Amino acid sequence: MSTLGEVRLDAAEMAAESARLEKAGASETIRWAVSQFGSEVALACSFQDCVAVDLATKVEPDLEVIFLDTGFHFRETLEFVELVRARYRLNLTVTHPDESAGPWPCGTAECCQRRKVEPLFRALEGKSAWITGLKGLDAPTRADTPVVAWDRDRDMVKINPLAAWTDAEISSYIAEHQLPNHPLLAQGYLSIGCAPTTRPVAPGEDPRAGRWSDSEKTECGLHG
Repeated sequence: MSTLGEVRLDAAEMAAESARLEKAGASETIRWAVSQFGSEVALACSFQDCVAVDLATKVEPDLEVIFLDTGFHFRETLEFVELVRARYRLNLTVTHPDESAGPWPCGTAECCQRRKVEPLFRALEGKSAWITGLKGLDAPTRADTPVVAWDRDRDMVKINPLAAWTDAEISSYIAEHQLPNHPLLAQGYLSIGCAPTTRPVAPGEDPRAGRWSDSEKTECGLHG
């Protein structure tokens, strides 16, 4: 049983709500999230693109947006964050790892835990829900991503308004709404993480192949 605003939903009811919102669309999903949770919901954004930011701020311009600064991002990513911050006058929270991350540089076993997972836990303290830009097509591990689910790790509701979107829909939305593009996309970086563990991908190669390509790692831990 989980609490959504004033409404309590069991697992079956949450699945039904997720299916309803998938048909309703991303904007309606965000509108539902804001109406249910108010200031107790935030958007966590990787800033690979700003589609989720554009959709969310059209619903609630003052929605808190969280960016996890690991200390190892590309310069281009940090510049893109500032461009988007200025364009939307974002209510932006930028997290930084604490001193425990020092011994764990990018690519080591505990890096993502100390530089992303734990800072997000801290940023979401006091919240009842969080919104992500997660898409089912991003990786095989994400193929069954629901629009609304219970995040057991954080004991809150997790909302994925873009779960069913395709790459073509993302590109079409960016073009139609004249959104800025992350500059590294044009250089073949189709999935953009931290600089030491991200490379461009070859034509026809899976977009996520450029992440942690010298290891068996496929996820950072933010999404299970």
